[in-house]
Amino acid sequence: MRTRITNRKHPKPLRRLPHVSYLKPVAAISGALVLAGSLAACSETADKNAKVITVYSADGLKGEDGNGWYDTVFKDFEKETGIKVKYVEGGSGEMVQRATREKSNTQADVLITLPPFIQQADNKGLLQTYTPKGAQQVAPSDKDPDGKWTSVVNNYFSFAYNKKELKQPPKTWEELLDGKYKNKLQYSTPGVAGDGTAVVIKAMHDFGGKDAAMDYLGDLQSNNVGPSSSTSKLAPKIDKGELHIANGDVQMNYKQSKTMPHLGIWFPAKKGGNPTTFALPYAAGLVNKAPHSANAKKFLDYLLSETAQRQVSDIGGGFAARTDINATDPNATALAQIMKGVEVFKPDWKDIDENYEEYIDAWKSATGN
Repeated sequence: MRTRITNRKHPKPLRRLPHVSYLKPVAAISGALVLAGSLAACSETADKNAKVITVYSADGLKGEDGNGWYDTVFKDFEKETGIKVKYVEGGSGEMVQRATREKSNTQADVLITLPPFIQQADNKGLLQTYTPKGAQQVAPSDKDPDGKWTSVVNNYFSFAYNKKELKQPPKTWEELLDGKYKNKLQYSTPGVAGDGTAVVIKAMHDFGGKDAAMDYLGDLQSNNVGPSSSTSKLAPKIDKGELHIANGDVQMNYKQSKTMPHLGIWFPAKKGGNPTTFALPYAAGLVNKAPHSANAKKFLDYLLSETAQRQVSDIGGGFAARTDINATDPNATALAQIMKGVEVFKPDWKDIDENYEEYIDAWKSATGN
């Protein structure tokens, strides 16, 4: 059985990554889903001409203060089209699991998840082919060749730290084994949260394979607070000092740092190596048998419009998916500085797809989860 995870390359600066391919959910949904609007409204599927769509999405793009990218996009889209967006949020794995359970009575119109869950959704037959307007400006590596999904916001995996408690972030994975981090470190659950799964992917890359990575994550478990189905909920704990270290991603943590002054972003390196990351885009697809398919297509078009894409960095703190958008706003400049000196690698997604269950099972065995 192969344990290879890395195919080191250096894509263009601040380029986002590919397609993701995997996976089979390995944990039951826990915790309540976040809704903007009534869940009961999700059952409004009888009238296909209703001015409404339901979006199932990974967390991170909707602001807690109402000033996130989604907040702006939803409002502007409704103003332009008269179509109201009903929003359901959770971990990437949770959203795919929910849509899978509803296959016989589809509720969602659009599904947006982090890697590798959008590929899982496709493999489960949850997506139908649709190429949004503007998708021709998205790099081939950031969209499905068969038109099942397209990245709408590009992003990178990262870690967060408390800038008040730690004058500077740790530089290496190995430093996190220090006893001073006991019960002050937490990462979201692999297989449930996109950023949690990314911990396993990055560790396997940095440590050179599955066995070494699992040995390390097993050792790290003595400092780990425990599972979390949502990555976004870890940042407030960092800011308050309840945690000193957690996983995250650049877009989400950068946006959160606007209202969380003690939240900083960093990238662990293997001792003796360079800090690394890989692209973790928000990818959107049209749900198979979507109750409001025509409305959903208009929404996907809008997400890739020049207007919405220029707001990705300015409002959302992320990286535009369209390659023809050259953002120069203050956020874009700050994001470029965050990524400076960080090596962007390309995971071997084919290997991950083929051996995903083995990797997650190995993580569960190593950590006792």
